Amino acid sequence: MRRYIRALTLCTVFAVFSGLYFYSRLVNSDGSVRANAPRSGFIPRRGAADGGGPQRPHWYIMRQRAQVEPVPSRPDSPMHLAVVACGQRLEETLTMIKSAVLFSIKRLYLHIFSEDQLHARFMEALESWPGFVRSRFNYRVYSISFPSENSAEWKKLFKPCASQRLFLPLILKDVDSIVYVDSDILFLQPVDHLWAFLSQFNSSQIAAMAPEHEEPRIAWYNRFARHPFYGRTGVNSGVMVMNMTKMRNMFFKNDMTSVGLRWEELLMPLLQKYKLNITWGDQDLLNIIFHHNPESLLEFPCQWNYRPDHCIYGSNCASAEEDGIYILHGNRGVYHDHKQPAFRAIYEAIQKFSFGADPVTSLLDPLQEELLKTTHTYCGKSHMLFTKRLAHSLANINRDAPRGQ
Repeated sequence: MRRYIRALTLCTVFAVFSGLYFYSRLVNSDGSVRANAPRSGFIPRRGAADGGGPQRPHWYIMRQRAQVEPVPSRPDSPMHLAVVACGQRLEETLTMIKSAVLFSIKRLYLHIFSEDQLHARFMEALESWPGFVRSRFNYRVYSISFPSENSAEWKKLFKPCASQRLFLPLILKDVDSIVYVDSDILFLQPVDHLWAFLSQFNSSQIAAMAPEHEEPRIAWYNRFARHPFYGRTGVNSGVMVMNMTKMRNMFFKNDMTSVGLRWEELLMPLLQKYKLNITWGDQDLLNIIFHHNPESLLEFPCQWNYRPDHCIYGSNCASAEEDGIYILHGNRGVYHDHKQPAFRAIYEAIQKFSFGADPVTSLLDPLQEELLKTTHTYCGKSHMLFTKRLAHSLANINRDAPRGQ
């Protein structure tokens, strides 16, 4: 009897250990299958594959996965465009803005500096534009602002409020870079191409402008200026690309002190020294500054700032003759008189164009007909330069707009 009990006990113990052995093999086998399972359709528990780390419930793994999904990238930052409009410049400025918005690819942020009585009219006009056009830009209207000392003198320098551009780096302290244009500018291609000059600046360059003239024999600065000026023929400040962060941080060489001066320290002493010798106001001050700091300026071709001076004595802008005019500058008031009808024709064509209309039949075709009536003038003889780049730009202006809007 005693032998029976011992044998039964041994069998029971053997059966228990055998069961534990087969159970452990089964568990290990299941874990191996999970570790080597295909990734599609199954999310392994953390640490299951390599045996390391604490195991987490399935819901935790799913939540962790959701947290590391890629975040959508931010939209491109806008291009900043500044203009100063005082006196009778409201309609002219709106036409400039219209040309900028029509052709630009990236969004624009407009900084409009004007006399207080014009603010409501600017906002009313811009808000009246169709929604698909308004979606391409934001804007802010600013009051004219000069340093308290000599404020009246700055405001009346050359033309009303024109010298405001000198103070943009000090007013727009949170803006890194900007394109400044006079109110009598018309873009004939996207602002984006002008904005791209910022990426071409080397470590010392802070601004870009076009020469005042290409032909020294008929240029103004080298024949008449009574102050230092940049290069052979000076520069024209009607179109100016500025890295304002670098302008604010730079110490400028000058002919007043032996040490460099920051932008805000430089302007007033320059005005006091040269105010009896300057003719073109703030443009002359910029020429003096870059005369002493020529390495800080990038010079772009005349097609980026094409003025009547480039054609009234015969064509003398080689880059425009090759590729057409990129930016038209109607200085001398040529948009509003009959002295240069080719310039006026471009201005009126853009001014009258209705957003959403067919750009060829509503703008390009009538413009070409008007330009053919101007061939009795030197600028009119070069009318093909006025539409060469414009025709290309007009092909894309309705890319985001439904027809008929």
